[in-house]
Amino acid sequence: MSETGGHDDRRGHEGLRSLTEILTRGFDPKLSLGSARPAVFRSSTYVFSSPEAAERAFDLVSGRAQPNAGEYPDLIYSRFNHPNAEILEDQLVPLEQGSTAALVFNSGMAAIMTALMVYAKPGQAIVYTVPIYGGTQHLIQDFLQPLGIRGVPCPAGQTEAIARAIESTPELAIVLLETPANPTILMTDIRHAAEAAHARRPRPMVMVDNTLMGPAFQHPLKIGADFCLYSATKYLSGFSDMIGGAVMAAEEANMQPIRSKRGLFGNILQPDECWILDGRLPTVALRMNRASKNAQHIAERLTQHAAVERVHYPTLFSDEQQRQIYTKQCDYPGAMLSLELAGGKPAAFEFLRSLKIARNAVSLGGVETLACHPKTTTHSGFSEEEFRSAGVTDALVRLSIGIEDWRDLLADFEQALDKALQLAQPAGVGAAAARK
Repeated sequence: MSETGGHDDRRGHEGLRSLTEILTRGFDPKLSLGSARPAVFRSSTYVFSSPEAAERAFDLVSGRAQPNAGEYPDLIYSRFNHPNAEILEDQLVPLEQGSTAALVFNSGMAAIMTALMVYAKPGQAIVYTVPIYGGTQHLIQDFLQPLGIRGVPCPAGQTEAIARAIESTPELAIVLLETPANPTILMTDIRHAAEAAHARRPRPMVMVDNTLMGPAFQHPLKIGADFCLYSATKYLSGFSDMIGGAVMAAEEANMQPIRSKRGLFGNILQPDECWILDGRLPTVALRMNRASKNAQHIAERLTQHAAVERVHYPTLFSDEQQRQIYTKQCDYPGAMLSLELAGGKPAAFEFLRSLKIARNAVSLGGVETLACHPKTTTHSGFSEEEFRSAGVTDALVRLSIGIEDWRDLLADFEQALDKALQLAQPAGVGAAAARK
């Protein structure tokens, strides 16, 4: 059943490549008065085609029944589902390699919260990598742990330590990986963690926050993950003008309990935002590729600046294990990088204050370049011990590179770094500058 009634074939055509499926799957113009692109359906409630169809729809949305292959039940109420969400979710599936189902939410945190609360119960545990997005860490520590769901942090990138935690944690329900780690860009071996999880009985679900590198450059569902979690606000949308989230699953059956809880929580993405996001999916790969090429040029050049102690970027890893993880796990290095500045917090603040093109703002993945100081913004709720273990220092600045001309961005960064270096010079940076 579709947005205007009748049976449809919105799954698209077999054998198409993903970039084509994004534009052809999930939407039939005949069911929308011939519109070439989806319209916005802002209805709160929907008329059933029959009493039997209404009964079937409620059985499915409550989880009392499972949908048949290719079945599209009647819509009920927009808290559960609506045409724009159905279209968007169908067109998200080919974007994430290995995905069979997608659900959209009204924020990335809504997607993460719903997935975690479905698959972790009181008395069970979540093994998660650190550093991780600050909101996710607060969710685990401040909300789930008081409910009796234990969080077990493990250092990102420490392959064997993560495997040991997965093997030894009692009542393990979820393995949650964020790779690359936010904001240190440390890479975690998804396949190795998934293999450790798959060896356990009962088997924990493996969830990967793929926001920083996916869906264009990293494909967790193809190498053992059960779910990919997204802040759709970032690269999926790409213009820093909407909030959204998504969950994508390797097995459609695993999505049903999340779909049911989304209806209960009422955190589905609204029709207008679904319509906006759907129109941007065909350009995700284009935007991410341009931004990644920009970031590669900039990261290489910034290693030469006297104010920069270290550049965190996948193609510049010095650690051999990190290099191997990146090489086997990612197609391209992405558009996120972080700088460790000589001169600590004063130099970092002066750098941010001096930017003219890049903007001092949190978030990432937009067409515009953004820069922030994680220790005092996105990760500011950490304890000092958590800062140390995560590698989030006073000197760390995170950059989300956009699609501007990279030469203009580089000039902007260099002039801001020059000012940061002048500020730090009395603190003993002269020797570092001389070495460079």
